[in-house]
Amino acid sequence: MRIWPGKPFPLGATWDGAGVNFSIFAENATKVELCLLDGPDATKESACYTLTEQTAQVWHSYFPDILPGQLYGYRIHGPYEPQNGHRFNPHKLLLDPYAKAIGRDLKWDDSLFGYTLNSPEADLTFDERDSTPFAPVGAVVDTAFTWGDDRPPLTPWHKTLIYEVHVKGFTKLMPGVPEKARGTYSGLASEAAVQHLRDLGVTAVELLPVHYHVDDRFLTDKGRVNYWGYNTLGFFAPDPRYAVDPSPEATIREFKMMVRSLHAAGIEVILDVVYNHTAEGNERGPTLSFRGVDNASLYRLSPDPRYYMDFTGCGNTFNMQNPQVLQMIMDSLRYWVVEMHVDGFRFDLASTLARELYEVDRLGAFFDIIHQDPILSQVKLIAEPWDVGPGGYQVGSFPVLWTEWNGKYRDNVRRFWKGDGGTVSEFATRLSGSSDLYLHNGRAPYASINFITCHDGFTLEDLVSYNEKHNEANGEENRDGSSSNDSWNCGVEGPTDDPAILDLRDRQKRNLMATLLLSQGVPMLLAGDEIGHTQQGNNNAYCQDNEITWLNWELDDRQKSFLEFTKKVCQVFREHPVFQRRHFFQGRALRGTDIKDISFLEPSGKEMSDEAWNAGYVKSMGVRLAGDLIADVDERGEKVIDDTALILLNAHHEPIKFQLPETTENQVWECVLDTATANCEPRVLAAGDELELRDRSMSVFFTRRKSEAQPLVRTEDEAVRREARTPVPPVPSHKPHVRTSV
Repeated sequence: MRIWPGKPFPLGATWDGAGVNFSIFAENATKVELCLLDGPDATKESACYTLTEQTAQVWHSYFPDILPGQLYGYRIHGPYEPQNGHRFNPHKLLLDPYAKAIGRDLKWDDSLFGYTLNSPEADLTFDERDSTPFAPVGAVVDTAFTWGDDRPPLTPWHKTLIYEVHVKGFTKLMPGVPEKARGTYSGLASEAAVQHLRDLGVTAVELLPVHYHVDDRFLTDKGRVNYWGYNTLGFFAPDPRYAVDPSPEATIREFKMMVRSLHAAGIEVILDVVYNHTAEGNERGPTLSFRGVDNASLYRLSPDPRYYMDFTGCGNTFNMQNPQVLQMIMDSLRYWVVEMHVDGFRFDLASTLARELYEVDRLGAFFDIIHQDPILSQVKLIAEPWDVGPGGYQVGSFPVLWTEWNGKYRDNVRRFWKGDGGTVSEFATRLSGSSDLYLHNGRAPYASINFITCHDGFTLEDLVSYNEKHNEANGEENRDGSSSNDSWNCGVEGPTDDPAILDLRDRQKRNLMATLLLSQGVPMLLAGDEIGHTQQGNNNAYCQDNEITWLNWELDDRQKSFLEFTKKVCQVFREHPVFQRRHFFQGRALRGTDIKDISFLEPSGKEMSDEAWNAGYVKSMGVRLAGDLIADVDERGEKVIDDTALILLNAHHEPIKFQLPETTENQVWECVLDTATANCEPRVLAAGDELELRDRSMSVFFTRRKSEAQPLVRTEDEAVRREARTPVPPVPSHKPHVRTSV
């Protein structure tokens, strides 16, 4: 085998059309060996070659005789001194941290651990067993692909509708998807899957982790897997589990074809990425890659370097103080944008990435590097703004360019519709874009990724069906998962045939879905919520790769009805820029009227008073959004104007009568949504009419010219026009849109 000096950059195994350059960072290593395997079933390497060159702590060599398809790993020599942070063990075959494809998955065996298991002071011992038959290995690949005219949809943030989805669970049971493609990248790009997304109006799919991950040993011993995938080992490699053909080049090709197909449908691809920790766990974890490559450089070690600092709850934390770690993360992100054409990232436990020393530093090196990067600064960036370390809850603290999962939105909206008192003031703030969190540092309403459910927690169906978690299927005696869910079972725990309870649950689901989609900010739907998917009360289904997490597309009448309602609300969001503001409300009035860009109303039709804002018993209000005061222009510089919207909300357990507020001359109010029923019949009411809003329901109206509206609806209970109306009083100076919760 010919060996040439090669180059230190790029890191990884790079095929240039004539040979392969291998390059790996290992600052504290004394020797690096490249080991080649003849195939995925190989129990030993066919050859090992010492990398002959070292440049700036990077070991490298060029092999003109190696071709794409070659499987490989590393053996890295150096001190085994756990008490000093070093855990080199050349008996362990290691996955290249920059491997672009996985040639073989891990098979659990004791030899994968660098120490002797079950011995006193175990991790201080040294294990000499060869891990080659069981270790995951990389593959050399030719990444060439014909993208054709593929281009990113570039959907503006304020028009974005995100759909959080698991690649496998979405199509595993979906009819219309070819059976061999179900649960795969190809399945997600299939005609049936794309049509469902387009019917909803989804503009971006946010994929649960698709980087190569490891199923924890304690799970596989119990016959379970790490289904969510938050246990990454390969930050450049798409997981072959989700490919029709799991071979290295076929997996990459299928992933790219999925992206290309989704782009053709106008749908962006956002990846949920896990750069805060790896699958190697704490000091008692296996030696699979980073730990054996250079433990002291790549991981954040405690003052006693035998142990790891753990801000993730997963045993270890990447060392963001090391420039090489920062480079690896940036190289990975750029690779997925440039080579794989993805459109953005959601960063798991993003507060961990901001820990320069110990405290969270929102202006840390990680953010500085992204902000100056000409590629990454232009894609969608979403933070999960917390971790498990001290001070890790950082909602509202991330810098410009970043959006955030707004956990405060989730919690408050759940509590409001559950009927908790004292929530209405914060609810108004959340509904209008959470200016208390994002206005102070120059960010916009779309900095808030609004969600009510996500993969982690109850589904929407379970949120209204269970008071308590039911995670027994996970095998941890229901100890896992959060016990604080702000859920309400509406009268009975779990499944029921009681029509009154089912009606209330459906109403609550419609309330939550409509609130989510019509709040200022970016709405995120959890896949399956639109069809009433249940996890049987499991709020931590991370290890359930079965019907608990796979979406069941055989819908009953109740599920079909809710799907149609969800499509209707999505349509309202999509068609009305009054719900897609790029700037926060200012509270200013339309010239010559008392109508402001946003007004919060009591049932009397008057502006909310300070007494109403602070009253714990208040559970109802109206919100008027002036469509002619959006104060924005479109892509062509034209002024954005919409109909004025009126949202009436009643989280009380009894009906409440609302007096509809004034409109401009020759206008009436037309009802387009009413969560009291699955199918809202068009109704037109005049300013000053009285509407009885059902208990735990909401209605959405738009202004219409009298000549364009449907005939006025008249019933004794619902729409009685007052012959002599009371004029609307002057607008108070109170500005609810910047109120924080009381």
